[in-house]
This record gives sequence, C-alpha cells and structure tokens, in this order.
Amino acid sequence: MAPAENPADPPSVPAEGVAGLVLSGGRSSRFGGEKAAAPLDGKPLLTWAAERLQASCAEVAVSARPGSEAEVLAGSMPVLHDRPGDPDGPLAGVRAGLEWARGIGAWALAVSPCDAPLLPDDLYPRLIAGAGNGAAVAQAGGRPQSLCAVWPVSALPAVEAAIAGGEHPAVWRLLDEIGAARVPFDDAEAFANLNTREDLAQAQNRLKRAQAAKR
Repeated sequence: MAPAENPADPPSVPAEGVAGLVLSGGRSSRFGGEKAAAPLDGKPLLTWAAERLQASCAEVAVSARPGSEAEVLAGSMPVLHDRPGDPDGPLAGVRAGLEWARGIGAWALAVSPCDAPLLPDDLYPRLIAGAGNGAAVAQAGGRPQSLCAVWPVSALPAVEAAIAGGEHPAVWRLLDEIGAARVPFDDAEAFANLNTREDLAQAQNRLKRAQAAKR
C-alpha cells in the first residue's frame, strides 16, 4: 500500500464516530511485571496511551486480561477481554475492540499499544485523517508500526476470519489485505516499545530531555 499524503493540519479534537482501544493484554514476560502499570514520569503507561487516544476519540476502552492491574487502572473506561480460545496476540484484542466499537455506533477503531508512551502527539489525528473511510497504519523506520492503526468496523469479519482456528497472522499483513493507507512519520524512536526495565529508564531519560528542550 502506498503511503498516504500528509493531511494538512488534521483536527486535534475527538473525531465523531471513532472509538479508541488501548491494547494491554500482553503477558509482559520480559518486563518483569505488568507493563500497563509501570510508571513513566509518575504516570502509568496505560494512562499515557489512554490520554493520547482520548484526545482524538469519542470513547476509549482497554483490552486487558481478567484480574490484571490494567483492569483496575482502566477506571471508568470499558474493559474488554479476549474470547476463550482466542490465540495469543493483539488481533484478539482488535476483534473485541471492533465488536465494542460497532456496539456503540462507531465507524472506526483507533488502536494503541500500552507500552509506547512517547508516540507522536499528532499520531491519531493524522491516522484518522489518512484513513478516510477505511484503514490506516503508521509507518516509521521503513516499516509499518502495526499496533498504531485505525481499523474500520467493517473489517471485523476479516479479523475474525484471520484468527479463526487459533491462527494469528502478522498484523501488518492483515492491514495490507484490508487496504490500510500507510501514514509516514519521521521519528522512528517515538514508536519504540518498552520491553524491559532498561527500555523504561531510557524512555524516562528521553522524556526529560524533551521537557528540558521546551523550557
């Protein structure tokens, strides 16, 4: 899929008909604890993701494992669980999110990982604008950042078919199959996932540098 044109000055207010989903159902095995609850600059990673989506989405939900810290951190946000027997991986959460979005009358679902707190401020306004009436995915560092995407509710049957029987294809491949536009971003580091405590410390240092540069 060819990169989408950069929309000029995409809106920075919640988009009508677009719901948001924080993916926090992973097991965080390398992190040594639940990533969603890990603090960055005094704020849980889940909150960083939820607040970014809330700036661009009419309503935001959290995909989480039953009994997890993410469920508690979600507060008043809806908490969505994978179906029993779903394969491990983000597409099970995307499927649950699309079902929820359809139920509240949204036409699209903007998805964010919980462990990439330094994503660009204009990420979701640009993805929503780039999606048009379809799908869009961020591209940085020469590849799609497949967990930063907008999925139309109409893609639900394709997601369900993709994970039927316990299969879990690459997310970027499914996005390509549904015709997702690729929206380019220059700062690949901003999309870095925090997989270890060392990654978290590096993110804290980067955040401090960015805050100092704004003073």
